[in-house]
Amino acid sequence: MRAAAVDRKTKETDISVTFNLDGTGQAEISTGIGFFDHMLEAFARHGFFDLICKVEGDLQVDGHHTVEDTGIVIGQAIQQAVGEKKGICRYGSFILPMDDALVLCAVDLCGRPYLNFQCTFPGERVGGLDTELVREFFYAVSYSAGMNLHLKMLDGHNSHHIIEAMFKAFAKALDQAVSAESRVSGVLSTKGSLG
Repeated sequence: MRAAAVDRKTKETDISVTFNLDGTGQAEISTGIGFFDHMLEAFARHGFFDLICKVEGDLQVDGHHTVEDTGIVIGQAIQQAVGEKKGICRYGSFILPMDDALVLCAVDLCGRPYLNFQCTFPGERVGGLDTELVREFFYAVSYSAGMNLHLKMLDGHNSHHIIEAMFKAFAKALDQAVSAESRVSGVLSTKGSLG
């Protein structure tokens, strides 16, 4: 089973994540930010990942540390669960529509972190989540997981729909990237390694 459990505690956050790449889409999420919980539940459900994420953060300051640090820990869990990356597709991409929103996500589990995030949000907040923190989350995931991650808004005017399309597109692209590919011997790289 490709799964990982990661705990991280700082003066700003206390986070525990259990992540299973080969799950059924079950999620137990508690971050203290309702809309962020909803997005992580959508990520698990649409990627068929099992995700338990318990977060206590300094929300009396703002949501930044909670969202960013959750991204760090989820990224670490993804990296650990993927392991040596033998026999997987490595790449994944998805274009996901949600009402007015259309979002492209592409993932390369190459071991070299990079985020290309092209999106503007009409609103400054959705529920209790500052929309500017969406980029911080995906930046943290991409760098701690060691993945090349591209997220591009192709259309949209509703911040809720745009953000939800991003999380769902990321789930679908990651699910594709970690899927088994019988034609791959070792890792899918001319270098012979991914790291």
